Amino acid sequence: MTNKIKNTIFIEEKLTLTTEWDKTFAKSSLVEHKKVTFHNRYGITLAADMYVPKNAGEKLSAIAVAGPFGAVKEQASGLYAQTLAEKGFLTIAFDPSYTGESGGQPRYVASPDINTEDFSAAVDFLSVQENVDSNRIGILGICGWGGMALNAAAMDTRIKATVTATMYDMSRVTANGYFDTMDEAARHKLREQLNARRTQDYREGSYALAGGLPDTVPEDAPFYVKDYFAYYKTPRGYHPRSLNSNGGWNVTSSLSFLNMPILSYAGEITSAVLVIHGEKAHSLYFSRDAFAKLKGENKELLIIPGAVHTDLYDNTEVIPFDKIRDFFVLNLK
Repeated sequence: MTNKIKNTIFIEEKLTLTTEWDKTFAKSSLVEHKKVTFHNRYGITLAADMYVPKNAGEKLSAIAVAGPFGAVKEQASGLYAQTLAEKGFLTIAFDPSYTGESGGQPRYVASPDINTEDFSAAVDFLSVQENVDSNRIGILGICGWGGMALNAAAMDTRIKATVTATMYDMSRVTANGYFDTMDEAARHKLREQLNARRTQDYREGSYALAGGLPDTVPEDAPFYVKDYFAYYKTPRGYHPRSLNSNGGWNVTSSLSFLNMPILSYAGEITSAVLVIHGEKAHSLYFSRDAFAKLKGENKELLIIPGAVHTDLYDNTEVIPFDKIRDFFVLNLK
């Protein structure tokens, strides 16, 4: 007798989505906006904002946008998605698993695997939309989701073009510290601390949060802390659902990043990639080193003169939106 596994229809979690425009950027009159949901292969339902050019009459190229790491779709990713929709693409900006309006328990978990999957789940969703050409789908990752985007592009051959902006390699910075100053002994000590936290979390029945940006920044703080503070803790970029603006990630999320480098197969990406970073950003070395792994003539590194890390979050005078448009037009055809 042959046993057959019956396929079942996945029922998405019912999410509570706000109906108000609660973004950190102004609403465009050039695009249609609506809330949508989709699910990943781990059964987590994700929330997204969809932006569609008004009076679009044909099947469109589509772009999924996420990031920065610890942000929500009402911040930088939404700005990118709306602006690219103004330039002719159907776009979605989504909240990654366990964050923002998306589902998943416990809350505020980050994972190199699940967050890479989130991008592919967005491609699943876009691929079946009637107004999308499923052969013309790209992704764009900001900050930590730049690394996830490259990881997704290495895995998912449906992704025809990838843009990273002010990219972080989250596995590298977790395992090595900023500027690769952490050694093996320091990593072992960190593992001990994180695993002790696991035991305590289980005993207490809750998950401790690492904390977002502080409410005040001392004068002698590193510039990158001041840079983040100026975005996440001021009216410029603060959002009540943003992890970085508030309580931060689940502490033990760091364990998987210590153990799973995300860019192992970046050198095997055959589709087009545009890597964008600011000249003055503390994080520039992530993009330079990731770009060095890429192969082929359809890869490009663009350094923005004078720009710091968060300039590429929301400074529309600095973000090269026309270049990004041209890159996607060329490679999503």
